Amino acid sequence: YMGNYHETGKKKIIGSGREVQGKRKDGSIFPFFLSVSEVKLENETIYTGFIHDISEIKEKDRALEISRQRLNGIFETAVDGIIIIDRKGIVQMVNPAVSKLFGYDDLEMIGNNVMMLMPEPHQSAHDGYLDNYQQTRKAKIIGIGREVEGLRKDGTRFPFNLSVSEVQTDEGVLYTGIIHDLSRRKKVEDDLKMLNASLEEKVIARTSELSTTVNKLLATNKKINKEVSERKKAEAALRESEKEIREALAKEQELSELKSRFVSMASHEFRTPLSTILSSSALIGRYTEGDQQDKREKHIKRIKSSVSNLTGILNDFLSISKLEEGKIENSPIKFNFEALCNEVKEEIHGLLKSGQSIMHESQIPESIVFMDSKLLKNILFNLISNAIKYSPEGKTIRCISSIEKEHYIIKVKDEGIGIPEKDQTYMFSRFFRATNVTTIQGTGLGLTIVRQYAQLMGGDISFQSEEGKGSTFIVKIPVKQLEKLL
Repeated sequence: YMGNYHETGKKKIIGSGREVQGKRKDGSIFPFFLSVSEVKLENETIYTGFIHDISEIKEKDRALEISRQRLNGIFETAVDGIIIIDRKGIVQMVNPAVSKLFGYDDLEMIGNNVMMLMPEPHQSAHDGYLDNYQQTRKAKIIGIGREVEGLRKDGTRFPFNLSVSEVQTDEGVLYTGIIHDLSRRKKVEDDLKMLNASLEEKVIARTSELSTTVNKLLATNKKINKEVSERKKAEAALRESEKEIREALAKEQELSELKSRFVSMASHEFRTPLSTILSSSALIGRYTEGDQQDKREKHIKRIKSSVSNLTGILNDFLSISKLEEGKIENSPIKFNFEALCNEVKEEIHGLLKSGQSIMHESQIPESIVFMDSKLLKNILFNLISNAIKYSPEGKTIRCISSIEKEHYIIKVKDEGIGIPEKDQTYMFSRFFRATNVTTIQGTGLGLTIVRQYAQLMGGDISFQSEEGKGSTFIVKIPVKQLEKLL
């Protein structure tokens, strides 16, 4: 280079300077800016080089380029639409999601007023919105966001949520709009309304059935009153007649109270799962991405659980009705008790909370028994499901079976919240629920039904409980209903 300059006088660096690379003693390369000046002395010419290290500048340029590429990647691949306009509403940039949503090529939108993407009356009023904001700084969408309608190229409309932010640049003010399509959510809402209507029809039908049952009970009560009146006339003893009248009045008052408590409880217990179904269905519409399946599954599971709760409530009402009408009888058969326990355990497994488990300990010599398998299955299912419901996560529910003093004993033991001492006297009363379970769904009929099933089989049920330490429910069935098979 020096020789060429001496021969030709043509400068490449001298007097101008340029970016070059330097090599350190350790062999590493680094960029620097080199400025060379020429100084002529009497007998010689010398050259002075000024070296300015630009490694940091180069690193910043590289980081800036990486950042630009990342932002461009986010802009191009975003699922939601991103559109940038200037202070006059002219489209400056759009991402592919906007083209997909509105049906326009990006070149058809860039350079045109954004009002082309709006139906009337918003299309004509859009420029006025911008002018009003720029003059008053009162935002209607900017920095707030709201649901609006978009107009596609083919003339169809669709709902979307629009969030707008204001950005100050060296070239002036720009507005960035984020567009989230709500079409799928709106469809889910419509489907939910249809589902709600269907559920309401079912509730009306079930209510009608319950009303029929209540009317039958009222008719029975009326018949009792008539019999009491006739007996009063026939009997000579005034005191006995008064006693019968008091009993009839007490039954009527109890029936009226039961009806009132039933209406109040049913209204609350139906509303809770229906609200859960409504909220979960709305949330499902927000999870539109493929990697959000687990969130959708979570809310679908909540909907299924709520429907199951509704079915359980209605089944409790129907069971009470059948018991009152004498439609349920004790029909003993031979069956394998261990197999029945395993069947209940499998069916109830889906109700277990995280970390909960069921352990069965059998201490009976034979597994073949002679009793009503349906009644026993209902008793086991009800007691174990209660233990799961009123026990926290990670606890064990134990089912222990044995023969003691001419009775077949089944114990269901949990480590749950227990029953307050003041409530224990009323646990088998209809619709009664302990004071520490008001936040947990239930009808207050389960234990009433279990007790009547046990009594139909010639047995009974009792319990031991301490608040905060758990409960043990004990079912006793007479041994005379067992048959040993050789």
